[in-house]
Amino acid sequence: MNLPNKLTIFRVILIPFFVVFLLAPYFEGFGNYIALAIFIVASITDFLDGKIARKYNLVTNFGKFMDPLADKLLVCSALICLISLSRIPAWVVIIIIAREFIISGFRLIAADNGVVIAASYWGKFKTASQMITVILLVLNIRNSFFQVLGTVFIYISLALTVISLIDYIVKNKDVLKDQK
Repeated sequence: MNLPNKLTIFRVILIPFFVVFLLAPYFEGFGNYIALAIFIVASITDFLDGKIARKYNLVTNFGKFMDPLADKLLVCSALICLISLSRIPAWVVIIIIAREFIISGFRLIAADNGVVIAASYWGKFKTASQMITVILLVLNIRNSFFQVLGTVFIYISLALTVISLIDYIVKNKDVLKDQK
């Protein structure tokens, strides 16, 4: 197993630790900071695994499948936890998760037809904005500037989620037409 794939697996392994430190009452006062550190480390592995895989030609089918799945698991787990902490509206998270299911469905249909669909820049911007949003909401700094900044990033993430979905469907609509 190569380094990028190990980083992807490591990211998945970090998710339950992130959830425990964010939600468990035993870490009152500092659990958010440990969860934040875990989330940032996991987010950095997302950046590194792709960069290393492309630079050293270590791209694998496992990585093509697991890397986006690991990203979805990390971000969706964080957003679901943030609902329970009343830091993000549930309807926003439902739209974000619905987009991920729709895109995953498209990818499955495309793969069944022998087509690999690469991530678009809109999708990358969406992921980056969601990660920034999670970081701001986990920090939960109680002053008006950070409260507004968190809200702004929630809506930026939501807008990029919808834009990237539309972009994805428009660019790949032929996948649905060209079924076996």
